Order: sequence, then C-alpha cells, then structure tokens
Amino acid sequence: MTLPPADGKLFFELMWKLQYYVNQQRGLHKDISSLEEYASLPAEKKLKARDELWKDTKLIEAYVRENPDAIPAAELQIILKWKDFIKGSFFILRHLKKGSIFIGNDNQVYAVQGIQDPLDELIPSYALPQMVEAVLLPFKGQIIYDGLLSGYRVHFGGGIRSDINHTYTVAKQKNRVISTLEPYQLPSVEIKPKKNILPQLKEISATMSKLKSASALQKSALALACASLELSIADAEGTLSSDQIDARARKIHKASIRLLNMLDIMEEE
Repeated sequence: MTLPPADGKLFFELMWKLQYYVNQQRGLHKDISSLEEYASLPAEKKLKARDELWKDTKLIEAYVRENPDAIPAAELQIILKWKDFIKGSFFILRHLKKGSIFIGNDNQVYAVQGIQDPLDELIPSYALPQMVEAVLLPFKGQIIYDGLLSGYRVHFGGGIRSDINHTYTVAKQKNRVISTLEPYQLPSVEIKPKKNILPQLKEISATMSKLKSASALQKSALALACASLELSIADAEGTLSSDQIDARARKIHKASIRLLNMLDIMEEE
C-alpha cells in the first residue's frame, strides 16, 4: 500500500521543489532562501505554498517551463501530470492490498497508495470509515495524495456506513474502482474471469425439481431457493438482461415475503 522507497523519496523531492518555487513566486516565507530550508519546515508552515499551488495550476506549468532546478524531462512530466489533481472530501472506507479505498462526494471510488508510510498506520482500520480532506495526484500510473490528510472527528451512523459500503460494492462489481488518474494507461485493477459453475448449478436445479415438500414451511423455503437458483443460472449463462433482473428480483422478493410470513405464523403458534 506504499510506493517503492525510491519513488516515495522522489515524490517528496519533486513536491518540495515545486512548493519552494511557489513560495518564492508568491513571497510567502520571505525568510526562507533555499530549498533545503523549505524542505525542513514543519508541515503546518508548508500549508501556504501547498494551498496556493492547488489554487492555481498555472504555477505547475510555469515551473515545468522554467525548470529552475534543472531536473530531468521524465520528472518534469511527473510534475506536469499533477495538473490533473482531484481535491475534495473523501471517505476512507478500508485499507486493502491494492490501496486504500477513497470515496468522493461524486461517489467515485479510488484506490490510493501511501507514499512512504502505509495509510493504515496514519489512519488505523479500527478508525474507519473516516472523512478527510485530500488532494489526489497521479504518480507513475498510480494514485497517491499530496502528503497531507486533514481529518474530521465525526461519528458516522449506520445509514452513512451502509451507503458508502454499497457505493464501493457497486464499483467493485462493475470494475469501476479507479486506480490511475492517467487515462492513457490501462487500469491496474485485476479482472478475474468468472468460474464456470453452470454444470453444478443445473445439477442442483435438477435435484431440487424432484423434491416434494413435506410442509408449508419447506414449500416456502424451497420456492425461495429455486428463485435464487434460477437467477444464478441465468447469470452463469450470460442471459441476464436488465428486464430479467427486475422480474427475477420481484420473484425473489415475493418468495422471501411468503417465507417470512410463514415463519411469523409459526412463531405465533
């Protein structure tokens, strides 16, 4: 969940050079006269240059054009791509091997890498979900943040937790988890082919069709199982259209209600 050590070091070298340039251009810390002095400043004193940078991306263009630090062309390209930053409020939902899951206000889902320290050390899993203000940046085909996360001490109720979990589940199922901000690169999300379980599903269906329920409860339970099995078979066959999804959802819902009503009756008895 972090960049390779050399890349983490490179990121901060480039970021401090860019911010120092902004600092000099805007005359923010007039007592700072060298890159080394700026790099050694505490984070809170770098905020002015950092905020000024994301207000005006023309500063990035100017730095790349002037190249005051004579850095190689490949590194200039890394900085230039930061013009495509995404700034805003994000829910950090969970930490995974492929990155920490950030969910934006627009319900876009991002897999974000730590820079030098794993994000699960900065914000432990037990504290999630957590809302943060962040700037997301492209870096060598991956997504990182600009080195600063501002958190909110807010307790999230079950409704919000359910909503953001649903947002992530939908994005994951539809392969919409964004792992790069560089459109010309292929996403790094691994799409695993579905395992073909159609023969087993049909075998189970054939067996269930021969079953004769011995009670009303069994009849209701088997009806729900059969409706769910039909949905699984249609999905495995690749014949599940949007119209079929709606029809099968109604059938499963109806069978579920019938089973729940039967259980309520039995409980009363």
